[in-house]
Amino acid sequence: MTAGRLTTAVPLLLVGMLAAMTFWLDRMVQTTGSGPWTVTRHDPDYMVDKLSGVRMGGNGAATYTLSAERMMHYPDDDSTLLTAPRLVSYGGSAKVPMTVTASEAVISSNGNHVYFQDDVRVTRAAHAGASELVMRTTFLHVVPDQHIARTDRMISIVDAATTVSAVGLEMNSETRIIKLLSSVRGTYDPARTPRGAR
Repeated sequence: MTAGRLTTAVPLLLVGMLAAMTFWLDRMVQTTGSGPWTVTRHDPDYMVDKLSGVRMGGNGAATYTLSAERMMHYPDDDSTLLTAPRLVSYGGSAKVPMTVTASEAVISSNGNHVYFQDDVRVTRAAHAGASELVMRTTFLHVVPDQHIARTDRMISIVDAATTVSAVGLEMNSETRIIKLLSSVRGTYDPARTPRGAR
């Protein structure tokens, strides 16, 4: 082979190898199935801005509402990510609203579980002589249909007369029972208790 032919053949060979490598990489990324080379991407297949929805009970009354600045659905695990979510539960005989907000939340594939994350705030509205109650934590697992919320993280609870901190909580918004799991500390000032609640 002459020097001129070699000079022409080397670039063609390199281009051919590059094309073959590109084709191989593209096939690897596009592969579907459960083989060892399967590439699963966690990309949203659709997005909705300014989401708002209502869950109705058997009597036609709202049991809870859910809104968010943005919703993104991920087909690989059928999960849904909410930005700036707001869940309002109307459970319980007293129909006292319980509102949960956070920076974001993840909804499970079947929609039965909501995982609130970062700057989580739970607010129980004032009612029947009881002041507003505010809880703060970094993570909260909510089961809306059962009116249950729980966390294993540090949580603070504040109302007009009480300040409490604990690690771990289980709460039922229907029965209004709150169970603190460990490291409970608190202060109580009866002078700040609303009239009618003493």
